[in-house]
Parts: sequence; structure tokens; C-alpha cells
Amino acid sequence: MFKLYLAIGACLAAAVAANDSVNVPQCPNLASVAFTTAIPSGPPCPATKVDLCYTSTQLHLTFTAYNETNFYYNADHQTNDDIWAYEAMEAFISRGPDDPQTYFEYEVSPNNVAFNAFIFNPSRVRKDGAPMDQAFIGDPLADGFTVNTKTDKEKGLWVTESVVPLALFNGETPKGSVWRMNFFRTVTSPQMFPDQQLCGWRNTGEANFHVTPVFGKINFV
Repeated sequence: MFKLYLAIGACLAAAVAANDSVNVPQCPNLASVAFTTAIPSGPPCPATKVDLCYTSTQLHLTFTAYNETNFYYNADHQTNDDIWAYEAMEAFISRGPDDPQTYFEYEVSPNNVAFNAFIFNPSRVRKDGAPMDQAFIGDPLADGFTVNTKTDKEKGLWVTESVVPLALFNGETPKGSVWRMNFFRTVTSPQMFPDQQLCGWRNTGEANFHVTPVFGKINFV
């Protein structure tokens, strides 16, 4: 069964990862983004898939991490702690078609802890010496977020279903609009930590996820 999941993940990544634009339908229909790309280079990453759909008020994201071997996280972490330093799946989200200077960073770890923050990155590339700041969403559940993570260690799999409220972006009823997003995964282990394998949909070309000109285009149809 593990080999089956590995093969499915690899096929999905091969089919979708090269695209830089995705048409996202209304729920319950789904669009998928998949990737095995190492950032900025290196051996292929474990396959990762993100399913997307929307309603008039919500963005639905389902992250699937295939070929997981460590499920490595810090059990002491709580909401908005540095879960990105361990293993996480991530979405960077911006309303509108332009290369963003401010965008939302959403992450989740294998133990269902989430990171929710707006990022201020006026250089668009986290340039040395340029401002770089973050503003946390302090009570995401009260604000309409949901997050539900399930792990299956026998299958080497973890899946997170998330809902992000579109009001966060003044973006309700998004049909016909174009947004910018990128999706990432960090991979590490007790032996490897604090080093990580960085993985993503759109390759930023450096060991830095905060490069917004390469964000993909998300077309809400």
C-alpha cells in the first residue's frame, strides 16, 4: 500500500507541478496543485498535493503529505509558534494578480498546530536590509478558520483539511478574480534537524520561500 501511495504522489506531481496557473472551482469540485520540487535544487522531495476549492465566504485547502517518514514536530508548540522550523505544509496567499508585498502565510504541522500571519515584505524577495515583518491572527478559530489533521504512519501519510475565511482578504465572492499563491513543505528528522529539505510548487530559486514574483496564479472560476 505504501508503494501505491508513493506512485500516486509521484504521478500527481509530474502532472501538475510544472503549471504556474490553476483554475480553482467552487466546492465541492476541486483543483489540485502537486509538487516534488526541491528548493532551490537537489534530490526530489516527497510528493505533496494541495486540493483547492472555494465558496462565497471560504477558501478550502486540503494538504496531503505523501512518503512521510518522520512526522517530526515540536510537541510544545502552540498556535503561531515556529512550526516552520520542523515539518510543515504551507500556503502563501494574496488577493489580486500583482506580485504581493503583503500576503498571508498559513502553515500546519503533523500534530494539527497552525501558524497564521500576514507578512510585510516590501522588497518582495526578503532582501537583506529591507523591512520584513509579520502580524499574527491571534484567535483563528474564532475568526472562522478550521484545521483538521490526520496521520497514518503505516502509509507514510498525513492530511490536513483547512478552511480560511475570505473576509480576511476583503475577498468574499471571489469568482472571476485572480489571486497569487505558492505552496511549500518542509521536511526534516531528529537526525537532520535543524537542517531541512525545502520543497515547493513554484521554485523560488533560493533557500527562501518569501519570493513573491514566482507565486503562481490562482483563477477562481
